[in-house]
Formats: sequence, C-alpha cells, structure tokens
Amino acid sequence: MIITLKPDTPSEAADALLARISETGLRALHMPGDDRVVLGALGEASVVAELALESHPHVASVEPILAPYKLVSRELHPHDTVIPLGRSAIGGRDFCVIAGPCAVETPDQLRATARAVKNGGAVALRAGAYKPRTSPYSFQGHGPDGLQLLSEAGREIGLPIVTEVMEIADVDLVAAHADIVQVGARNMQNFALLRALGRIGKPILLKRGFAARIEDLLLAAEYILAEGNDQVILCERGIRTFETAIRNTLDLAAVPYIKARTHLPVLVDPSHGTGIRDLVLPMSLAAAACGADGLLVEVHEDPAVAWSDGEQSLYPAQFDALMAKLGALLPILGRRLA
Repeated sequence: MIITLKPDTPSEAADALLARISETGLRALHMPGDDRVVLGALGEASVVAELALESHPHVASVEPILAPYKLVSRELHPHDTVIPLGRSAIGGRDFCVIAGPCAVETPDQLRATARAVKNGGAVALRAGAYKPRTSPYSFQGHGPDGLQLLSEAGREIGLPIVTEVMEIADVDLVAAHADIVQVGARNMQNFALLRALGRIGKPILLKRGFAARIEDLLLAAEYILAEGNDQVILCERGIRTFETAIRNTLDLAAVPYIKARTHLPVLVDPSHGTGIRDLVLPMSLAAAACGADGLLVEVHEDPAVAWSDGEQSLYPAQFDALMAKLGALLPILGRRLA
C-alpha cells in the first residue's frame, strides 16, 4: 500500500507510523520527497487493512500498489533513481555511454580498447571475464585472471569497470573487482543469483532476456530490490522474433514504456540488439531520442581479430563518430553527454 502523508506532517509522526507498520510484520518503506512524504507497506493486504491508516490524522490517502512489481514501480517511488558511477551518474539528466570489448582477451587488447573508449568519452569500461556462450567450444573467458586484467586496465586508464557474473559462487569475487555487476540475458531469471546480488552493495546492470516480456524484466529487478539493493540499472538488448535479418529485434518501445512505470534508469545495448556494426550508430541515436539514460556499446581495437562478437563491435574511429553525433543530439533532447 502507498500511504501519502499530509503536508507539514512532523517527522516524529512519520517515524511512529513506520514503527507501527513494522510491528505487524509488514515491510515499511520511507520515501520523503520535495513536496510530500510517502510511506510504503508491503505484505498481506488484510494486515494493512487492520491498521486502519485512513483514519490517522496525518494520513492524506492510502492506495493499493496495482503493479505486480512493487519496489521498482513509480507508484511507490515517483522520483527517478540516479546511480553514481565514477565521475558521473546513471539516470537523471546525464546520458552515459559504457563501452568496451565483448571479452577480455589479452592485456594489450584490453588496454588499447580501454584507451580508445576513454578518449572517445565513455564513462566506464565493459568487458567479459566470464562469457556465457551458446557453444561449449567457443571462448568462455579467462575467469579470475580476466577479472584481474580488467581491474588493472580500469585503474591504469582511469575508468570504472562493468563485468558479468554468471554463478552465485562468483558473486563476491566479481563484486570485489567490478564497479557495476552485470547480469546477462541468459541469467535474467536466475532467481537465486538475483537474490544473492540483492545482498551486495554494488549497482547491478540487469539485461533483458531475449525471450522475456517487459513485465518479466521488471519482476526480475524486483527480486534484487526485495533483498535490499535498490541500485539496479535495466538494459534493453533486443528480443528474438521471427525476423532473422538481424541478430535480435531491438525493442526501443520498451524504453519509454519502462521509464513511465519504473524509477530505475534504462540503458540500451545496440550491439547485441542488432548484431550488425553498421546499425549500432543509428540505433544508438534512436535510443537517445526515445528517452534511454545511456548505452552499452561494444568496441574493439581491431574487430576483425576479436575472439567474440567482432561483427557487432565498433572500430575506435566509429565510436568517436558515434559520440560526436550524440554530443550534437542530446542538448536538443534536454540531456547532456556525461
């Protein structure tokens, strides 16, 4: 339930209401805003009803949360969530670009690409140390050694790092190296992993599964928030449809739909969303135009020799061109390139 307090309600009254909600075993939430204070009560509706909060002298209204995803819903949290990242932040007015190779390959490859994306204006370096691949014979990543290389490159170049975790057993190790922990499309509904990530103090980048509905994505995010971690970034990365000309169908309509219903920031991955290098720039501009908070873009110093996903990776010069186009477009949209 959403409990909206009357203007000028003293903080002592709000605290007393929160304590009363907690005493019943319900989860109490405190969400002070600029113009009103909102409390939340999560749990059995019958228990909430027994509290008879409507009759409290400081309560303006009590309304049910209609969305199945409670904590990620704008009904409960009307203000945008902004997540700090290095010198920038994801969400709010800034538009962030996170870039890097699909996988950590060699120290030289990683450093060269990291320098290229840093010079181009990326706010973070993304690369995979653990790689979930369709074929068991494809490159699976360097694992812990890859994490170490990624950490060293991030410190040397001066960029926060984003990398994927695939198993609960690796959560602490990956979190020790990463500034943002990524959950890939294949693990979007690995609920045990999501719960484990809800108990760490790091931002989580949650990618949409390629056969997942929008509601599935939001409920997956709810698992993380329900464990106490409210630093979740959603990522639209394309879904599988009957279309086979491109790798996936990039569902950009999902971006404004999600942002209207949740307070969480939304990134777009045009690399996996199309699978075609030449489509990355136009779909990136389209993502900015439809309200995304940033991009996750694959860049490789030499995509022709990349160990994975070279066909969808930008050359550094193409990344520079993309950033220049974004720099010209974003002010028109009332945003700024972070």
